Amino acid sequence: MSVADQVLVTGASGFVGSAVAKALTEAGFAVRGLVRKTSPRAHLNGASIEFAEGDLLDADSMRRAMVGVRYVFHVAADYRLWARDPSVIETVNVEGTRNVMTEALRAGVERVVYTSSVATLALNAAGDPVDETLPLTEAKAIGAYKRSKVAAERLVEAMIANQNLPAIIVNPSTPIGPRDVRPTPTGRIIVEAAAGRIPAFVDTGLNLVHVDDVAAGHLAALRRGKIGERYILGGQNVNFCDMLADISAQVGRRAPRWRLPHGMMTPLAYAAEGMARITGREPFLTRDGLRMSKYRMFFNSAKAERELGFRARPYREGLVDAIKWFGQAGYLKK
Repeated sequence: MSVADQVLVTGASGFVGSAVAKALTEAGFAVRGLVRKTSPRAHLNGASIEFAEGDLLDADSMRRAMVGVRYVFHVAADYRLWARDPSVIETVNVEGTRNVMTEALRAGVERVVYTSSVATLALNAAGDPVDETLPLTEAKAIGAYKRSKVAAERLVEAMIANQNLPAIIVNPSTPIGPRDVRPTPTGRIIVEAAAGRIPAFVDTGLNLVHVDDVAAGHLAALRRGKIGERYILGGQNVNFCDMLADISAQVGRRAPRWRLPHGMMTPLAYAAEGMARITGREPFLTRDGLRMSKYRMFFNSAKAERELGFRARPYREGLVDAIKWFGQAGYLKK
């Protein structure tokens, strides 16, 4: 691997994709970022990235983007917990992944790092941290996003086994930090909590990791990952109430004090989704998100630490960087 190596990053304008593209440029790679024509790019100003306009569902644009590429990072995904038409999420995440991997094989790329998700892993009722040995079946996945990520990961695994696709799979947990332009569902939680608009919480937990550590894990997977293996890229397991308290402390607000049972939130989720169907705006509270929150989404990154040298900083640093960026970008109105 040298400074002359050309790397393609799909979804280079997205939250994780922009972090990966930025880390690659800083490591000396020649980076080509696949973005849609309408994708925002201002948050990548100053980064030495060649942009190629295209779409995951447009095989011709993928083929053009692959010309001269040695490595591919397939980071792009439709990360929504709700859509008017859930099939859109599944089509982008599954058929888009199929296109990327097919064109990578056609172009003869040397290595592919595929960004999956911990959404493809089965949780346990006890809330114990889960590792890579507990894959989730598509039938048991909650919601279109999880189903699509499971299906896409199984597709990549099959292409590795049957077509010699030279891919390594990484499974980020819940990234937080700067450049969350959209923002992601977790980014929306940070913005709403910082604005004091989350007065209560449900009893759940997340694994939070700085997005730049996730990006470093992607580079480590390229350099040291084994073809066909998957690696959880996670940080700290945190109770949701503690996350909200930490956000409140950083912005000088009182932490939410009321814990609500899941059943009480269900009618609110139905109402939020009903309003979303009228407005077209993604709801903050969804039935699928509520169903997921019945489990503590805790994970173990020991394999990535052992085999890739992966390390994650304390999650509060990710919150600090996220709140600072959201404030500078105008998301936190006074």
